[in-house]
Amino acid sequence: MKMENKSVIKMWQKYQDRFGDVANEYEAWAFGNSKEMADELADLVLAGVKTATSSLYLFYELENETLPYVGLHNIILNGKGEAVAIIETTSVQITPYDEVTEEHAYLEGEGDRSLAYWQKIHEDFFKKELREINRDFTEDKLVVCEKFKLVYKNGEIC
Repeated sequence: MKMENKSVIKMWQKYQDRFGDVANEYEAWAFGNSKEMADELADLVLAGVKTATSSLYLFYELENETLPYVGLHNIILNGKGEAVAIIETTSVQITPYDEVTEEHAYLEGEGDRSLAYWQKIHEDFFKKELREINRDFTEDKLVVCEKFKLVYKNGEIC
């Protein structure tokens, strides 16, 4: 999705100028569902701690959205909607919530990085998302588990 956001356009142009033949497609988005969460998670990405994310597969189906794919570039926004980093998707797996691995939880970089912590915060987050569309959470809900690498921040290739 191309955005009419000056910071996104500027960051993407600088990245293309420095990196050369990068694909012309990217997504721009913020993590979470609040300004605070967007800032917190973007900071984890910038620090190299967060190298994975997850979302409910159901929303890709309902919104007829393309799933992330290996090689996809994502411009990460902070809580103010400003571009702060570019990441590149390195792996995408679709798995039931109750089969998300300890490794994936660790790579998400949140809290104590344990699977128990991941399950607690994501169950709460997913329940809230599903309530908004009158759906119930179950542990067999499919989750899109995406791994990524940080490729650009602060005007520098990583």
